[in-house]
Amino acid sequence: MFVNSTPVFEVEQKITAKVVAELIGRGRYEIRPSREAVDAVLLGEIQGIAVAPAAFNDQQQATRYAVTLVAKIEFRDLKSDKVLWQNPQMVFSEQYDVTTTQTATDPNAFLGQNVNAMERLASEFARTVVSAILESF
Repeated sequence: MFVNSTPVFEVEQKITAKVVAELIGRGRYEIRPSREAVDAVLLGEIQGIAVAPAAFNDQQQATRYAVTLVAKIEFRDLKSDKVLWQNPQMVFSEQYDVTTTQTATDPNAFLGQNVNAMERLASEFARTVVSAILESF
């Protein structure tokens, strides 16, 4: 499970689930919930999430938002205790169209209102992380 160092509720659960699904979908990896009897471990900490308007209409109302997620990721070989891949400050950003009439620059409010945006963010983040890990070999 990724560590959530943000005030955004349950973001670590969604991100972790998408990363696990992406790893399973990309190969014959067996995912276990603990470090016992495993070859490697993927450690992740979601350090920050911010939401900011990215596009406006003629009335100066936000029509798109940029969601930026900052995470610390480490993939470690437990047998040799060697870091295989890491990114101490991975910055991931996605833009989403406004789906409600409310504006929200608070990540909890934005992601709470826009469940689909959270799903897309988690999926794209997972693809990015898993691709980076697999391409490093």
